[in-house]
Amino acid sequence: MIKNIIFDFGDIFINLDKPAVYQHLEKFGFTSVSPELDILAKNYEMGLISSADFVLALQKMFPSAEKDEIIKAWNSILLDFPISRLKFIEQLAEEKKYRLFLLSNTNELHIEYVNDTMGTANFNRFRACFEQFYLSYEINLRKPNTDIYQYVLSKNELLAEETLFIDDMPENTQAAESLGIKTWNLQVGKEDVVQLASKL
Repeated sequence: MIKNIIFDFGDIFINLDKPAVYQHLEKFGFTSVSPELDILAKNYEMGLISSADFVLALQKMFPSAEKDEIIKAWNSILLDFPISRLKFIEQLAEEKKYRLFLLSNTNELHIEYVNDTMGTANFNRFRACFEQFYLSYEINLRKPNTDIYQYVLSKNELLAEETLFIDDMPENTQAAESLGIKTWNLQVGKEDVVQLASKL
C-alpha cells in the first residue's frame, strides 16, 4: 500500500525544453557536451560550486558569451508551469492521504528563475504542498545516485515498498527501483502527473 509519494519537478510539474540550452550555446561555439562541461554541470547541480563560479567557468568555455547571455541560455530549458498541475498537487496535499515529497536535480539559477517567472506567491503555494522539498544543490546529492533516495527514505523514516517515486528519466526510476521503491516513469507528452490516481 502506497503511503508516500516522491515527485520529480522538471517535466513532471514544470515543462522543460531540454535541448534549448545547447541550442542557445551553439552561437557561442558549442558543438557537443564535453566531459569538462558534463562534470561542471553535475557539480553545480550538487551545489559543489557557486552560481558565480559556474557562470565564470562557462564563460571560459564560451569566451564570446556575456554573463547575461550565459544565464539566459542556461535558463532556456525552463518553460511554463501549468496551473492545472499546481491545483492538482494542492488538492492532493489537502486530502492528506499521502506524505508528499519533492526530489529534484536542479540548481540555484534555475530555482531563482522559476521563482521569478511563477511569482513568489505561486512558488510558495507549490512548495507548501510538500512535507519536504529536496533540491539537489541544497543537499549535495543528485539522481540517479542511489544515496539520494536512501537519504530521503532515512531522513523521513519511509519504507521503500510504501513509497512511489515519479520521474520522467528512466535511469532515475531504475535507481529507485533497485532500492525497492515503487516507480512511475512518466512518459512526457503521453502522460500527465494529474493522472496519478490511475497509477495508485
